[in-house]
Amino acid sequence: MSGTTTAAVRPRSRAAGARADRWVVLVVLCVSLLLVAVDATVLHVAVPAVTEDLRPGAMQLLWIVDVYPLVCASLLILFGTLGDRVGRRRILLLGYALFGVASAVAAFAQSAETLILARALLGVGGAMIMPATLSILRQVFPDRRERALAIGVWSAVAAVGAAVGPLLGGFLLEHFWWGAVFLVNIPLMLVSLPVGRMLLPESRGDSNGPWDVVGALMAALGLFGVVLGVKRLGGSEPVAAPSTLVPLLAGAALLLLFVRRQGRRPHPLVDLRMFRRPAFSTSVGCIVLAMLALVGLELIAAQYLQLVLGLSPLATGLRLLPLTIAAMAAGLAGARMLRRFGPRRMVCFGFCLTAAAVVTLTAMGGTDNARLLLCGFVLLGFGLETTLFGAYESMLSEAPAEQAGGAAAIGETSYQLGAGIGIALLGSVMNAAYTPGLATVPGVPSRASDAAGHSLGEAYEVAGRLGGPAGDALRRAARDSFVHGLHVTLLVSAGLLLLGALIALRLPRVMQCGEENVQRSAEVELPSPREAAKPTVSA
Repeated sequence: MSGTTTAAVRPRSRAAGARADRWVVLVVLCVSLLLVAVDATVLHVAVPAVTEDLRPGAMQLLWIVDVYPLVCASLLILFGTLGDRVGRRRILLLGYALFGVASAVAAFAQSAETLILARALLGVGGAMIMPATLSILRQVFPDRRERALAIGVWSAVAAVGAAVGPLLGGFLLEHFWWGAVFLVNIPLMLVSLPVGRMLLPESRGDSNGPWDVVGALMAALGLFGVVLGVKRLGGSEPVAAPSTLVPLLAGAALLLLFVRRQGRRPHPLVDLRMFRRPAFSTSVGCIVLAMLALVGLELIAAQYLQLVLGLSPLATGLRLLPLTIAAMAAGLAGARMLRRFGPRRMVCFGFCLTAAAVVTLTAMGGTDNARLLLCGFVLLGFGLETTLFGAYESMLSEAPAEQAGGAAAIGETSYQLGAGIGIALLGSVMNAAYTPGLATVPGVPSRASDAAGHSLGEAYEVAGRLGGPAGDALRRAARDSFVHGLHVTLLVSAGLLLLGALIALRLPRVMQCGEENVQRSAEVELPSPREAAKPTVSA
């Protein structure tokens, strides 16, 4: 009799423990995400100090900055699907350990080559951590209403991390040496490892069939080639240059072979049938379009604030801070908006609001207008986060629970690809609109005009060397051409955002919150020392 009673009570107590622990799990996952998001931007302000200390060449400096996002984007699918097979918590904890070790190597690097290697290892660790956080969140929150709230908190933390990175880096550089921007990761990882081991649940997907090692390597190498080629395009490299064309074509060919291979395998690495679901494929497309339209604008906006308005880096960061605060607010309010308006109206509204913000910012000119910038950046941050929240939530909810790691990896890869393509596309639009204005500046030699046409910063350098009336004329022409190019780029971005609003019409009208058939006891193993210590009573 006692044995029967114990067996009946145990599932209920386990479910109660799961309900109590899942919000603690969310906190641990958000700390993980914060570390990765901060590390993606914290190095930007340290580049001058790194250059002065290590004396890297131009190509080495480029790899120091770009190797982290390049490696991370390439390995997301590999580690996301591996986590589905061997355990998502296991991959996450390994990512913690690697991130900590790589941070120590980067902090005390004595050469550019060592720093590049350390940044590449950080990218591997980030690729382990990013999809694992979303896939564990998908498993721990089977109820869609609660999961929407959790994703809102998760996305707000991502916005905070992107903004905190440069500010934290600037603070550390004022008081310590440049390696401190990496050293700060180590104590956080030393805490995260034991806490994650104790509190995070282990979960796996469908483990039928062998893991497709060849397919995983094809996806990684294909993404590496495509992302590398796109980054070179974003750096104003010619399309026909071998260093751009070869990785693009090779990467695209490998990805095409990967897709064909997955379609033929009985147990594919990524179930591409998910893309047949309109909500999933539309959500992925919305993520790509949102990032494509806006990431390039962030870089151009930073140049506008510093080079046209003459603001310091700290003042520039403070001007962009309202964008981050608005994004945080949209993330925290996203769950309520999603329940009230549904995915279709929410994502469409986000795209339209962001397009309105971009059009508002076309009123920017050669003089400072703080109120206009504040209004535009607030609308931009709120609209962008509303769009990404609705798209991520719909994509993750539409994917089967056993494919959570692969779905999270696809979402993160789409984010990275959209960002890279956006920098390349909008950078090309900006250059096409900026360069003609410097072709015939009175009193400026043609060679100087050609050099000034590369960028606004280079135009200021050329103007300084020329001096006199010719230098002043070149400076004014470059500033006016840059503002004109900014307006053209903003209008192109607005068109892409409105296209995204049309695509979002394929999303579901209402948020489906029915009960999901999730076998928590089989899929999610929440650590429970009390139950582990309890003796088993047989009937």
